[in-house]
Amino acid sequence: MSALLATGDRRHDQELRIRGLTAAEHRAFLATRPGASFLQYPSWAGVKDRWTSEMVGWHTGAGELTGAALVLYRQFPGTRKYFAYLPEGPVADWADPDLDGWLGPLMAHLRRAGAFAVRIGPSPAYRRWDTGRLKAATGPGRKVSDVLASEVDPLGAAVAERLRARGWHRCGGDGGEDADAQPRHVFHVPLAGRTPGQLWSGLNQEWRRNVRRAEKSGVRIVIGGESELPEFHRLLRITEERDGFRLGRSLAYYQRQYAVLNAEQPGRMRLYLAVHQGEILAAHTMISTGRRVWYQTGASADHRREVRPSNALQWRMMLDAHGLGADVHDMRGVPSTLDPDDRPFGLLRWKLGTGGQVVETLGEWETSVGGATNNTLYRAFQAYLARR
Repeated sequence: MSALLATGDRRHDQELRIRGLTAAEHRAFLATRPGASFLQYPSWAGVKDRWTSEMVGWHTGAGELTGAALVLYRQFPGTRKYFAYLPEGPVADWADPDLDGWLGPLMAHLRRAGAFAVRIGPSPAYRRWDTGRLKAATGPGRKVSDVLASEVDPLGAAVAERLRARGWHRCGGDGGEDADAQPRHVFHVPLAGRTPGQLWSGLNQEWRRNVRRAEKSGVRIVIGGESELPEFHRLLRITEERDGFRLGRSLAYYQRQYAVLNAEQPGRMRLYLAVHQGEILAAHTMISTGRRVWYQTGASADHRREVRPSNALQWRMMLDAHGLGADVHDMRGVPSTLDPDDRPFGLLRWKLGTGGQVVETLGEWETSVGGATNNTLYRAFQAYLARR
């Protein structure tokens, strides 16, 4: 796929141009954007082994790099065409009112690369809800979206309108978050400007009690390694069965992720273990980049849950994230239900206990790259997904 490295439109020196980036160039740019998602780092291409990929950047006529993207390509069965996916990307200036100035070169580049459609994940937030507001609003049939947001991000709202005006559509619409590959509702614990004591005070009484219980029960938190990944995966299967969800990720997936992320930067992915009486009762993965840390996946045993290993794990991860200088501890996805009788609500309730915020991202957006053939193939692709 050498065509993936084709350069962008060069008609005017002032127009942004797309060209391929080396992994070093890409990482150097992301170092200037400390809030960029780990899904946009070069290493993530090594995790997604069933996709082809490239790294591209937007350059001014003077050669300044102003944006970058990891683009994943998946071939549509029976064709030589590709679906292009920029998970939680591109890393670009979403506040730029001239959205066409950099989206246009991207779309032209993707067409030349053989893509028929593209999905992006704009980084601005859309709405935020404080913990207290959501706790007060729980009830039968209630959803997060039923509650007046604590904050509406004007940039997020503006980006959504600009994308709609250009023919992009939000995957699943405003309420269809299940259509997104990445979670639309996430949970953030702010760390910037707070001391460990303030983080502790931000936990609710149940969380503080459970962390103390774990300590008194002798739960030890240790950093594991590659050799503990099989035990993490075994516990994950138990957790999926108990909590009624299915990630469908193999042990090989996590082994590959652990290897490639830590090859890019030692310690980028950590495996935290809660050990009690010589047994691993819970295991959580954490990913860090720049000033942002993510709790990615958690797993726990069915027995001895009374010693609260998962609370102890998260508290240690939160402290470590603070020690790394992170601005936010991102606890990733939460369900949108506020109904205590809904099974998924338990996960939201657990995360609310940390005193953070539910954040609705802009979600993922799709469009055809243009042209009659690509438009037809995109409609066929949507029908194909609907049948799966």
